[in-house]
Amino acid sequence: MIAFLKKYKAFIYGLIVFRIVVLVLSYYDFVHIDNSEYLSNTLSFLFYWFLFSLPIYYFPFFKKHKIKTLKFLVLIVLFVLVIVNDANSTMIDNPITFIGIICIGLLFFSIIAPQFFKKYVLYTIVFYVLSLGYFIYLRIYTEDINVYLQQEKEIKIILTIPFLVLTLGWFFQHWKWLKSLESKKSKAELTLLKNQINPHFFFNTLNNLYGLTVEKSDDAPNVVLKLSDMMRYTIYMGKEDFVLLKDEVEYLNNYIELHKIRYQKKVDIQFKYSNISDYKIAPLLYIIGLENAFKHGVEKLKENAYIHIKINTDDGIVSFEIENNFEKPETKHKTGIGLENLKQRLQLLYPKKHQLTIENNDSVYKLSLKLDTK
Repeated sequence: MIAFLKKYKAFIYGLIVFRIVVLVLSYYDFVHIDNSEYLSNTLSFLFYWFLFSLPIYYFPFFKKHKIKTLKFLVLIVLFVLVIVNDANSTMIDNPITFIGIICIGLLFFSIIAPQFFKKYVLYTIVFYVLSLGYFIYLRIYTEDINVYLQQEKEIKIILTIPFLVLTLGWFFQHWKWLKSLESKKSKAELTLLKNQINPHFFFNTLNNLYGLTVEKSDDAPNVVLKLSDMMRYTIYMGKEDFVLLKDEVEYLNNYIELHKIRYQKKVDIQFKYSNISDYKIAPLLYIIGLENAFKHGVEKLKENAYIHIKINTDDGIVSFEIENNFEKPETKHKTGIGLENLKQRLQLLYPKKHQLTIENNDSVYKLSLKLDTK
């Protein structure tokens, strides 16, 4: 519930702004609200609430799309002109006001949700041509104003309903998209867990551990502790949305230490990091790059193997770099499942807030990942 309110807090702000505008206009007698018209007032309230809230909700979008922002400003100017014209008009329920507000509302909706609006634009136009035609006939061409007043409430409700139906339909579609996104995220995380619990790695570590216990090595308890910490982190912390960056670094250090036991050859492994205490990231994003560095680099090179890792933070940006050398294969390998899974998770968890670059030059592989955690 809290996450939902945070996501749609713009509608709370829109409600506040809308109420302030109504109070100001009422104070200067630009608008008059008949408190006896409960249903009509409720529908008008919902209409104008969304009209004020949606620009606030899409404010970040407007900053990036100046042309659409200009269109919205034009609509706002037109809206003000319609209201001012209505305030200066002596005609009851001025048709120009009704037509203007409806057109502005539909144009506004077509800008913020073009694909959704496009599906129903024909039905909406046909409906409004008929309903507005009937409204204008009663209001202008019927000489007796009482005939119009007898149907005033029903007409206002009819003219408001399509906009509300479109808005609620769009929200429902948006809600379904969010649910679908959550489902994809869960599936991606499940796939991640299956990929990260690497039986080959654990069996080799257990075999090495067996050798250490036979030799009664002092390193055996430390290996058991690191392996236990890794399994606990993978299984339990892998389910969390975010973890402390320092915990992720400790997980990577444990992975490196356990791999060192496996190799009799000398490997240059450097892991540098700084200012990681106050940051949180999604779990298990970096292990894929490290696992590939060992699998495709260290394991296949007979000598001079190296892995260099850096993690830096600056003003909410977390930068991860890993570089390793490898033996150039005779045939080109396809992108692994782990890397595809990483890309999918980044799209789900950090949409438009991440930058992943991969450089593969000769016998050197470099993966860089920047995350905007703000």
